[in-house]
Amino acid sequence: MHPDFLPTGQPTVGHRRSFGEVPMEERLRVGVVGLHEGATMLLALRSSGLCRAIAGCDPDESKRQHAREINEELRLFSALDEMLDGADLDLVCIYTPDSLHAAQIEQCMRAGMHVLCTKPLINDPHQAARLLAVASETGKRLQVGQSTRFYEPFQRQREHYLSGKLGDAEVIDAHYNHRMDWYYTKSPWTISETHWAYLGLSHPIDYVRWYLGRIREVHAYGTVSELGKAYNMPTPDAIVVNLISETGKIARVLGNYGFHELPKARALIEGFLMGSKGSSLARYPDLRFTYHDETGVEVEEDYHHSMAGYYYRHELKGMHYGEFCNCIDSFAASIRSGEPNSPDLVEGIDTVLTMRAVVESLETGKPTLVQTIG
Repeated sequence: MHPDFLPTGQPTVGHRRSFGEVPMEERLRVGVVGLHEGATMLLALRSSGLCRAIAGCDPDESKRQHAREINEELRLFSALDEMLDGADLDLVCIYTPDSLHAAQIEQCMRAGMHVLCTKPLINDPHQAARLLAVASETGKRLQVGQSTRFYEPFQRQREHYLSGKLGDAEVIDAHYNHRMDWYYTKSPWTISETHWAYLGLSHPIDYVRWYLGRIREVHAYGTVSELGKAYNMPTPDAIVVNLISETGKIARVLGNYGFHELPKARALIEGFLMGSKGSSLARYPDLRFTYHDETGVEVEEDYHHSMAGYYYRHELKGMHYGEFCNCIDSFAASIRSGEPNSPDLVEGIDTVLTMRAVVESLETGKPTLVQTIG
């Protein structure tokens, strides 16, 4: 069974979603490179039933020290080649700046490791062919860290969809809106080295592809917000995109990274799936999933009290812990079973090509066809 069908499918076991559990000595040995966001994965791995963190890597000594505080048994390294040579690993998680991903993915695969890489997978589509060749040569797998897929409301929404309750996905409205002044301060490389089409917009674009399949064409408009201007953003930080799939289904995606948030009114990430038999709405960081039953009554599942400790690691709304654990455990379950994982390298590259088409549409002001892989 494809992991997209949730192989264990246990959303309420121990107030968390489980993808299985094996003895500690049988768990995949994980190394994490990039210990800023990667520190979140280290925390998430505390809850894993299939993986264990044994190594970390970052050139910044303070980040290595923080990782040591999370897991005092970690072997810590300042360079990736040192970690690959010095630790006996099965899987490497990459949380470094986007421009480093392609080279680090290749380095890890050639060293014999599977790879989980944060989104965006790459921000240069010209690197795609090389990565496909390396994966074919080495036989190693890649999982894209599209964490939104693995958040409880989005997992529940997928279960509803796969059960047939919503019918065919016909129209999708998805967004990721989040004021990002804090992010520019934390990661200043984002201003000059990448584009918001590859950063925040990767979440809703991946969501659309998850349901509609390959995207044929996009038409995008963008603007630079006042916040973006204050940080000298050279490209739009507010983007709206219309998309049409190869099957003729349509979607709308919005990303605004310079606005003033209304978190009680609209969640940061929302996936509104309009199907032929019904509709549903998944939210992040709210642990709420809304749909209507066969009689048309609107139903809301609220997981905050039952699952906040897993997804947030405390009662306040932290970020990424539970869905990071779900993502890596889903990957580990697929590796153990030999079944496909999702989103894999091919899906990740196709999403990158869709995002590249968004950039081209922003530059030309015209609809743009999405290139095919290869």
